[in-house]
Amino acid sequence: MSGGARSLEPWRWLGIPMLQVIVATQLFALPMRLWGLSLPEPVFAMPVAFAWAVIRPSMLAPFGVALMGFFMDLLWGGPLGLWAVCLLIAYGVALGGRAMLAGQSRGMMWAWYGVLTALALSAGYLFTMLDVKGMPSPLSVFWQFLATVILYPFADRLIERFEDADVRFR
Repeated sequence: MSGGARSLEPWRWLGIPMLQVIVATQLFALPMRLWGLSLPEPVFAMPVAFAWAVIRPSMLAPFGVALMGFFMDLLWGGPLGLWAVCLLIAYGVALGGRAMLAGQSRGMMWAWYGVLTALALSAGYLFTMLDVKGMPSPLSVFWQFLATVILYPFADRLIERFEDADVRFR
């Protein structure tokens, strides 16, 4: 294989990133305070869901996205299925626009990632409003959005690592 592309074995491009998301989410959920502030809680599953949609269509990826969402619901104490649905919405839109995303610059990909992150968090915000019949803190959601958008380089690294591995989708 030329160009340093890796093979698309499911454990390599699905399993390892899922484990990394689970570990990072658990670490940032620890009740630690630095200078009186708690750690941000970015949606670590968002870069992985975005990258999986851009890398290639797969039947396993949506199940992995849903599993990560269910894990986040259980860890954060939200209604079961909230984050699974939010992440699947973003994954589906990215998968639908995959042809348009191909060949874009890093800046444009980061912008699209930001749009999809806003979509996922907006869906979560609206679903939470319907569930609790109240309004979550918009400032907290904004900080979570910023913390999640900053994670785009992880999605970019995953995309670069595996985008050339399957020649059927070039």
